[in-house]
Amino acid sequence: MMKRFFYVLALGALQPFYAMSQQGWAMQPGSITTRWAKQVQPAKVLPEYPRPQMVRPSWTNLNGLWQYSITSLEASVPATWKDQILVPFPIESALSGVKKPLQAHQALWYRRQFNSTAAGGKQRTLLHFGAVDYDARVFVNGKELGRHTGGYQAFSIDITDALKPGANELIVRVWDPTDLGPNPHGKQVLAPQGIMYTPSSGIWQTVWMETLPAQYIASLKTKPDIDKEVLDLDVSVVGNCDGCQVEAIVLSSGKTVTKATDKNGQPLQLRIPGARRWSPDDPFLYDLTISLTKNGKVIDHIRSYFGMRKISVQQDAAGRPRIFLNNRYYYNLGTLDQGFWPDGLYTAPTDEALKFDILAAKAMGFNTIRKHIKLEPARWYYHCDQAGMLVWQDMVNPGNDSPEARAQFEKECAENIAQLYNYPSITTWVLFNEKWGQYDQARLTNWLKALDPTRLINGHSGEKLYVNDQLRSPSPDAWIHADITDVHAYPNPGHIAFEKGKAAVLGEFGGIGVPIEGHLWNDLQAGWGYDGVVTPPLLRKQYGQMMDSLKLLENQGLSASIYTQPFDVESEQNGLITYDRAIIKLPVSVIREIHAKVWPATRNLAGITKGFAAIVADSVNKDYAARLKEYQSGKKDSAFLRALTLLAIKNKDSANLFQFSAEYIRQLKAPMIDHNIQFIETVTGNSTDPGYPLLMQWVKEYLKEGERNRITTKLQEIIFREQAKLQLGENPDWSKVEAIISNHKPLDGEFIRGLSVIYYLNAIGQDKPNAAKNLADAASIYDSLYHSGMYNEWAWALFGKTSDKRLLEKALVWAKKGIGLEKDPFKQANIMDTYANLLHKLGRTEEALVWQKKAVAASPGDGEIKENYEKMLKGEKTWHDGQ
Repeated sequence: MMKRFFYVLALGALQPFYAMSQQGWAMQPGSITTRWAKQVQPAKVLPEYPRPQMVRPSWTNLNGLWQYSITSLEASVPATWKDQILVPFPIESALSGVKKPLQAHQALWYRRQFNSTAAGGKQRTLLHFGAVDYDARVFVNGKELGRHTGGYQAFSIDITDALKPGANELIVRVWDPTDLGPNPHGKQVLAPQGIMYTPSSGIWQTVWMETLPAQYIASLKTKPDIDKEVLDLDVSVVGNCDGCQVEAIVLSSGKTVTKATDKNGQPLQLRIPGARRWSPDDPFLYDLTISLTKNGKVIDHIRSYFGMRKISVQQDAAGRPRIFLNNRYYYNLGTLDQGFWPDGLYTAPTDEALKFDILAAKAMGFNTIRKHIKLEPARWYYHCDQAGMLVWQDMVNPGNDSPEARAQFEKECAENIAQLYNYPSITTWVLFNEKWGQYDQARLTNWLKALDPTRLINGHSGEKLYVNDQLRSPSPDAWIHADITDVHAYPNPGHIAFEKGKAAVLGEFGGIGVPIEGHLWNDLQAGWGYDGVVTPPLLRKQYGQMMDSLKLLENQGLSASIYTQPFDVESEQNGLITYDRAIIKLPVSVIREIHAKVWPATRNLAGITKGFAAIVADSVNKDYAARLKEYQSGKKDSAFLRALTLLAIKNKDSANLFQFSAEYIRQLKAPMIDHNIQFIETVTGNSTDPGYPLLMQWVKEYLKEGERNRITTKLQEIIFREQAKLQLGENPDWSKVEAIISNHKPLDGEFIRGLSVIYYLNAIGQDKPNAAKNLADAASIYDSLYHSGMYNEWAWALFGKTSDKRLLEKALVWAKKGIGLEKDPFKQANIMDTYANLLHKLGRTEEALVWQKKAVAASPGDGEIKENYEKMLKGEKTWHDGQ
């Protein structure tokens, strides 16, 4: 029978007041960083005006050093504040200066002070947050003034009535369960792996304030109509504004084009004859000023902009439905942008970095970005407007399938559209992605159309997903009520779908993996792409072939394609540029020329992005033999030795591995940082290896006693193999094993005990009459020490080794304890299976069937558990004869 082992063996009016020293902040070390990280300074973090479509001259930036504290969810405001964090970088990021995970059962508190010199009277002070993930409660001077849920939307709070002269205290409490709550969270997961990434908890966009008059412009909505050559403009005003008047002026190069005035709170209409149309080929934007006057005096004034453009699905000359831009067919040649950064995670280090991503995509010849399951700061969309980049904006998938999660998803969808409505770059809303949280698709697609009838609605991107030509989870009405039929095909483009009145698109394809040494998030992982990994020359060949295929599909009626992806992200190396934005894997001119096979106009984008430059990757990474020659010639810098050590592992060169790793470890200036300690763990196999004492030091300094992870598991495996194993014989002396464990504190020794017992059973105790008794004796010693997995190990081992009723009943007690302790449903199902098997062997089959049925329900697809249930139903043994 299969044994269950749960061990992991594989590895203005307001002035900022700084109450803390800015000298104490330092970016936490990481494996790679971008070139902009070194530009980040606490006194001037993302200083650009955060809302480009409603600009006022006077405002206060609250980014910078704040105090922070992490507590339980039940805790009240912390009494002491010892640590600091750089806002607005997520607490998990290197740029925050913290780089710690926030767990779902914890609250994150922020605190800072600011001086208020507001004149008082009728003026209002607004506190603005670009985004806080996920649940934010805001306190000023001890009063809770507002709460917002939603990790991607901007929100504002009027804090006027809580202010006092001089110093004021601002506190923000955040709860972010990431993927364990009802909140839309995108690709953030608490245990990132594969296509899921590190979370970004807390404040991750600019925090700022402004002081306004009692009556002020709260929002505006621009609705261009190129067919009528007009701009419809809705302006929302806060406060009692009897006698107020709104004046809007459209300008081009500083010259007035048209103006309109309204006295009755009605929408304005501005006529723009011969309007210049916005497009990726000519991203022309009109300036817009809006003034609010009362009794002839201007009381509020903002600057904005807009673009005259139209997006639609129309028939081409052959009668095929296509995506049209400004009443002309326009192929959307796009790429899938995740919006992650190695140093800031969700938050770009600087505004220049934020802009770089858009210019990089355009320089490569893309005219479209699909912003994948994330919203960006307002300035990202502003840069898209300026550069001329079409944007497909994804909604962020529901957190789970509960009514609470669905309600939150719909709340956020409505806020997303309202917040992003005015950006001309956004042409398409994407409702769902690959069935992630999909529900009520027909209703929600129509709802989005009603919220914004001016854009295309992609109801489901990749609801039909092909991987290596195999269709996954097909379903009827994949694109019901949508404007688009969207198929995903990996790695090669294909399988497009045509439906009457809908534009056919390829929402994702590609994913060619090209790892670039020295620019990897984790160089200990094997390179990853959807079809393995290749070198830059092979990328050029394969990418060209993909574009040849796309051209054939475009001739048949394909309107858009989205390549995965522009940048590597964490464990994925399938970007055209590395995650640190340092190396492009093919020259932009080559990529642009390949793209021209599909859409020749992409050649024209070179002039728009002529300032873009990037370092091109070497044609091929050097092989191991060439690296050995370099080593022999005296090349021994730290980065080279690290790469050489990894190549020695890959080439199974144990003769040189010890020497290379020892030289590398000796050079380390910060051996205890995560990036280095993981490497040391990888190259350490024995207590005589140079990394062993460093791993033990790390455990003593950074881990609490009893805490277990890969490194503590690795150390215990070494101790078992080199020491504990030698104490085991036909009648083992378990006290000697315990003595060895005591000599290696703070390791808890649980894994050593587990390996010792498993070794005894499998290597020594087989067919020995006293084996079960020895096992029971050992387990009795350890009874109070184990977690659920170990209880299951003991119980399962006794089930397989004995028919002694006394011992089986002892095992039954352990299994029941394990069920109560275990929280993971899959693991709990395995322990319930053990418990049921013990009951069955004890002759208590009716009870066994009740528990085994629970185990089957909790582990759909587990063939062994289901087979055991069927045997119990038939009254058959679930153990082999002799057990």
